Formats: sequence, C-alpha cells, structure tokens
Amino acid sequence: MKLSYLQIEKIPGPGVEDLRVEIVERKGLGHPDYIADAACEAVSRALSLYYLENFGTILHHNVDKGLLVGGRAAPKFAKDDKGGGRVLEPIEIIVAGRATTEVVLPDLPRPRHVPVHHIAKKAVWEWIDRNLRHIDVDEHIRITTMIRPGSADLRGLFEVGVGRRGERPPAPLANDTSFGVSFRPLSRLETLVLEVERFLNSPDLKHRMPWVGEDVKVMGLRKGDEVSLTVAAAFVSRYVYDESDYLRKKQELLQVIEDHANRALDQLAQRRSVDASLKISVSVNTADRPENSIFYITVTGTSAEGGDDGNTGRGNRVHGLITPCRYMSLEATAGKNPVNHVGKIYNVLADKIAQEIVDKVSGIREVYVKALSQIGKPINEPQMIHVLLVPEAGFSISAARSDIEDIVARNVERVTDLTTAIIKGEVSLF
Repeated sequence: MKLSYLQIEKIPGPGVEDLRVEIVERKGLGHPDYIADAACEAVSRALSLYYLENFGTILHHNVDKGLLVGGRAAPKFAKDDKGGGRVLEPIEIIVAGRATTEVVLPDLPRPRHVPVHHIAKKAVWEWIDRNLRHIDVDEHIRITTMIRPGSADLRGLFEVGVGRRGERPPAPLANDTSFGVSFRPLSRLETLVLEVERFLNSPDLKHRMPWVGEDVKVMGLRKGDEVSLTVAAAFVSRYVYDESDYLRKKQELLQVIEDHANRALDQLAQRRSVDASLKISVSVNTADRPENSIFYITVTGTSAEGGDDGNTGRGNRVHGLITPCRYMSLEATAGKNPVNHVGKIYNVLADKIAQEIVDKVSGIREVYVKALSQIGKPINEPQMIHVLLVPEAGFSISAARSDIEDIVARNVERVTDLTTAIIKGEVSLF
C-alpha cells in the first residue's frame, strides 16, 4: 500500500531514555489550567449532545477559549475554624467561542433558538460539582459564557462537512491547516508522573486521606538513574487541626507517594521489561515555610480559590502530560468541536496511530507521529502523516513499512469514528 501523504523515517540520535536529563509535568484534576480545559470540553460535549438530540447532527461550535480567574479565600486550620475558613470572593470561569445559536428547519416558520448559554453554564456547573468535592458551585463559582455565532466561512466548511439534504460527503472538511502530535510509549519518568497524579486524585486515596485536595501538580526530573518527583498538593484546611498536624500529614503523604511510585515502577518493569533501577525521591509542598507560618492549605482543595488563574491550552497534551523533551503540539484540544476541528481530532489520531505502531510493530523503541491537515480538505485526506522512529538495533524500515502503512491507513480511514468516542468521553484529551 502506497500512501502519498505518509513519510516514515528514523530519528538520528538518542531516544528520550538515553538522555541524561528528562523533565515531565502533569497538572492534575483541580489545577486551574486543568479546570479551564475541563470547562471548555464539558461545554463542547454538552452542545454536541444537544445538537444530536434535537437536530440529528452536531452543529458548528468551537468553545476553546477559556479563562479561570482566581478568587480570594481565607483558609484556617481546624483548631481555629472547624470549617477551615471561607471563600471571600468566588472563582470566575469564562468560556468564550462560537456556536450555532439558531437553526432553520423546513417545517417551522421561524428559526429554532438554541439555548447555548444555558447549556454551557449547566455543563460547567455539573463538571465542577462531580469533580471538585469542596467547591460549593452556588457560593464559590461564577460562570460567564461569551459565545457568539460562528463566522460565515467556517460555518460553511462545517456544514459542507456534515452534509446537506441528508447527503453526507466522505468526511467533514478540515476547518484549519493545523497539526496534531503524539508519541508512544511513555518513558519510565512519564509513566511515574502520570501514575502519581492519578493515584493522588483516586477515590481510594481521597477516602484514606481526605485532606488531599484535587489541585495536584507533579513535576518529574530524571538525572541519569535518579528521579526527583516534586508534588504540589493543596491540603483541605478543615481536615488539618494545626501546624504540627499539617507537617505530620505531609510526611505521611510523602511516604505514600514514594511507596506508590516504586510499586508503579516495578509493575512497569514487569509489564514492559524495562529497567526498574531508578532511585526515586519525593518532595511535597516545598514552598512551605513553617517558621513563617506558611503552609499550603485551602478551603476548597484548589489554588484557584486564592488568586491562581488558569487558561485553556496551558495544561496537559493529549497523552496527559507536558513533555519538553518530546515533540509537542501547542494546540488546545479542549472545547474544539469533535467533527472537523483538526486541532482536536488530529492530536487524538496521532496518539492512536503511535500507540498501535508500538503495540504491533516489533523493533521500535519510540515512535512519534505528526499529522497535518489542509483547510477545506476532507479530514481523512491529511496533507502529511510523518512517522519518526527510534529503532532497536537491527531494525529495518523496509521490513516494517507495510505494517506501519496498514496501521496509518486504517486509522485515517476511520478518523470520523473519533467524533463519537470523544463525545462519549472514551478518549483522553488532557
């Protein structure tokens, strides 16, 4: 199979595991940037579902401009206030973008209005209520939506893509000339950073240690075979009696993280036959200054309550991490429509292709996939798919080319299936 849009080549030089220094970051569930991403994506999914239910198709929208403006709070240890203090000024979440606000139907004399702002506010409200335990959505959050009708040219591309008069073309037309990037497999450090954050925001950990808030950030540094994990975890003040209780709980959390990271590394070694001889050290809330009574305590479990702001697209990439040692896309996946916005779809496509190549083609240590669209062209006709390989000794591109071409061709042909997977929440976006 010869694909005109596919280029496969080896990467000259070392893989990320060969580098002396590696840096990886994960912004967790309650981080302001994660909340901004999640708010925009919740709005996109809610609009998509409304359009499908009421009109039988997903209509044009892009709500990928989100801003979280931090509030103001006065947290207190439980010895001073059993409630842990209070929020003085609410967190403001602003979602901006474009969406279809009116639909002309042949059997109605007037256009049918779409309650975009109501749908959007409800979606953000519900996401916060489900995911951030200690935020009172009525008292601690103010939601503002600034969503306008889309520009005529982009709506036109979208409408051609989803079809008219019941006639659906082969695939939606790309709304932009843009690219998506991903890689696989995750390195040992990347796996550890992702595992630690997910562990700290798991129901089991919250049950055991309710004082650990959702705002968790993990920064990983590997120097040779030494790994340093710096964890920022917002403590929920109502569960912390005083300064000494805070320090005791912080030490307990540090030990739990260290134990979990070592278990995760052992499991990874067994699963993928990788070297587990990394020396892991953990630091927690290193900005604390007990001598000055400075501790990372919050009323709500997120730094967003106290002036830390967030912005869509500043957080994790499609594989859930921020990886400066890798090829990356700077596109925000959150909030973009899941039908023809290649800034979203091609990042997911690249990730799926990379994972399948690693799973099914032997002799590859690392694979990077870059997918480039061209505005106005069907999304199943990319301008370029660039596959870069870090091979094991003796690997031959010519021997593996057919398998890689089959994987790429199949995923590109089925790229429209990603729309349903995204709407159902089956795909990780950040």
